Amino acid sequence: MDDDKIELLPPGTAPAWGYTPAPRRGPKPGYSLEQIVDAAIAQADAEGFAALSMPSIAKRLGITANALYRYLSSKEELLVLVAESAWGPPPESSDDDWRGSVTAWARALLERCRRHPWLIDLPVRNAPTTPNLLGWLENFLEAMADTGLSTRDVMGCVVLVDGWVRSTAALVRDVNASAPDRTLALTEFLAPRLRERGYPRVAAVISGEAYGEDGIDDGDVEFGLGRILDGIEALIVSR
Repeated sequence: MDDDKIELLPPGTAPAWGYTPAPRRGPKPGYSLEQIVDAAIAQADAEGFAALSMPSIAKRLGITANALYRYLSSKEELLVLVAESAWGPPPESSDDDWRGSVTAWARALLERCRRHPWLIDLPVRNAPTTPNLLGWLENFLEAMADTGLSTRDVMGCVVLVDGWVRSTAALVRDVNASAPDRTLALTEFLAPRLRERGYPRVAAVISGEAYGEDGIDDGDVEFGLGRILDGIEALIVSR
């Protein structure tokens, strides 16, 4: 493909597939693009999504922010490449039925969110165009290939399960990040007031009588995924 057409692709697409533009004039770059992306991931792991700025990454590498543009065309390109690397390749396809395969797919995606909690803060502006992210999609499509659902329905299932993973990961991260002392103080403050107000069920939940005091556990997570898969199964049966 001609360079002028390459420039029309979404940011990050070409380098993610290994395309390298003609070298620019000037000193030989001191870093590879992979090293830049690794530094950005380390920065986000240490300080969160807000730290994914060109100045912060440049400082970690010991160069100026302007020097980063010898490697990257824009911050948007950086975010695409960071997402591609941090999500990584999908799990290997299994011999399970569609439900077991999609469950494994969702769990693997959720595990990546736990490993890099800031991933769910990355903006999603386009459909996936990079190898690893398209590999996740291929993995899901393969799992659903024998269900009899149309491509449109299967793509709807992808959006549904992916959305559940992202929303659940955000909820687990935020709830479980609460300081235990603060959570306990809030519980002790609210519980009697809720009972006085006539909200005994809410009081039972926040006091730990109907909910774990350590936040959201794996059983809560699996319950939501199970109900989504029940709905997909009902759709399959109806076709």
